[in-house]
Amino acid sequence: MVNARAPRLLAADAAGIAEAVRQLKWGEVVALPTETVYGLAGDAINPGAIRKIYEAKGRPSSNPLILHVTDATMAARYADIPPLARRLMDGFWPGPLTLVLQRRPDAPVAGAVTAGLPTIALRAPAHPVTRAVIEGLGRAIAAPSANVSGRLSPTEAAHVQVPGIRWVLDGGPCRVGLESSIVKVDGDRLTLLRPGLLSAERIGEAAGVRVGVAGQGSAIEAPGMMHRHYAPRLPLDLDVTEAQPGRYLIGFGTIAGDVNLSPSGDLEEAAARLFAALHEAEASGAARIGIAPIPATGAGHAIRDRLQRAAVGAAAGDTGSGVAGHQAAIDGDDRTGDVGGRGEHE
Repeated sequence: MVNARAPRLLAADAAGIAEAVRQLKWGEVVALPTETVYGLAGDAINPGAIRKIYEAKGRPSSNPLILHVTDATMAARYADIPPLARRLMDGFWPGPLTLVLQRRPDAPVAGAVTAGLPTIALRAPAHPVTRAVIEGLGRAIAAPSANVSGRLSPTEAAHVQVPGIRWVLDGGPCRVGLESSIVKVDGDRLTLLRPGLLSAERIGEAAGVRVGVAGQGSAIEAPGMMHRHYAPRLPLDLDVTEAQPGRYLIGFGTIAGDVNLSPSGDLEEAAARLFAALHEAEASGAARIGIAPIPATGAGHAIRDRLQRAAVGAAAGDTGSGVAGHQAAIDGDDRTGDVGGRGEHE
């Protein structure tokens, strides 16, 4: 049974951080702020905590989780770190970059974290509050986005509405506002699995290697690769240029709308405001949502990726992922046990 009580907000101070660490040590799940979106955190080595994350989100067991660490030294406990990955860590950590690497056989994680994949996804968040929590715990946390699977990502504490979650550490609005870029490192090859604020070009320049981009129909190895994702509860219309009765219009640039992602046309500002605007639109009482055209340049690539997947999910009424069959995979889980299937890191 999930707990229906409203979550308790913890202040992002020393006392709140200490309480979050205490709850994690006890096997509880705590929503934490990062610079990208709020994450639903559990102690990565605790099978019970990982089970709670899956159950709260309604998440299939084939979807692995991202581990959040403090730095490359902590990351090396969980994955083999080739020189190319080290170069990216040096260039972008802490920050909005997740690396998919070969998992160490002795990685101290509950088996359901990796969902049977030989890889593990790692990120060092830049948000000082979550970094302090990880340091206090002394090991990695597993932290997918703090939403019901398939729904809008939360970029403010008030957006965290996940059944059974009792604790939310309120670190204010997320600075980046989009989930991290995810790159798979395979020998001397890099593949962008999910676009984010860090573009393939920028990552490639830092690495000195061309970054490939996973195409449609690729095996799901990372979060955000599903065709339907990030969906509001209302139908979503893209590339809208005019107001229409009953439709809440999210503007950009010269298209004012009911709310504007960036009147100046700044794509990074638009990215930071995207999910907050979608939450506002969802609560507006309108019958549907429209969003102005977003240029497919820079951060616009990631914004359009999220919107296209959200529009498909909203049109299909896909506002949550099914969980049939996931319980058997996580029951009896241990530190290094595998569960079958391929999945996504979220």
